[in-house]
Amino acid sequence: MRQDGRAADELRPVRIIPHFLKYAEGSALIELGETKVICSVSVEEKIPSFLKDTGMGWITAEYAMLPRATHFRTPRDSVVGKKGRSYEIQRLIGRALRAVVDLTLLGERTFWVDCDVIQADGGTRTAAITGAWVALALAFRKLLETGILSHNPLKETLAAVSCGLVGGEILLDLTYEEDSMAEVDANFVLTGGGKVVEIQAAAEKAPFAWEIFNQMRRLAEKGIAELINIQKKVL
Repeated sequence: MRQDGRAADELRPVRIIPHFLKYAEGSALIELGETKVICSVSVEEKIPSFLKDTGMGWITAEYAMLPRATHFRTPRDSVVGKKGRSYEIQRLIGRALRAVVDLTLLGERTFWVDCDVIQADGGTRTAAITGAWVALALAFRKLLETGILSHNPLKETLAAVSCGLVGGEILLDLTYEEDSMAEVDANFVLTGGGKVVEIQAAAEKAPFAWEIFNQMRRLAEKGIAELINIQKKVL
């Protein structure tokens, strides 16, 4: 039994609140246990120069954590001028969303996806991806209703979850404390159809066997199926 009383294959309590921000084309607050992330989508009527005259649109993401989202204050990346963890995570979010969207249906416009962590207890990147998909789906819905888009660009559902080997046990959806003790930790980004968008896995202490990975994969598939059901109910 884990410290929060969950079974090894159990997600933390999940809540997604749609339309969380008044002005964004699409937005959602996702709560994954004590982790809370605001996801919003803004539409800009221009595209990066490398897409000029292609008729395609673009999706890009920014990720940030409030200074007191954690136990101790963390300076904002914009102030200290570093490109570290936040930069890597926002690139992951952008890649993941583009994988399930038909960019040719966006027109020559950019969809900015902002993911702001207001409270962190592990799994912020996976929560951000899961919440960002909802915010993007809502933005597409709004643009379809107003006639700006003629067809829904979404090709698949998408969610993400963490898994890890902690104290010799495979666990789903790690808290910060569990993640900090993990012998192995992984993040799975999968579609509702069970296809892989991205997997990040690392041995924190010693190399691990494929069987450990396969056990984590099976847990991740279970968790992502549950997250996608929640997304569908929200929409």
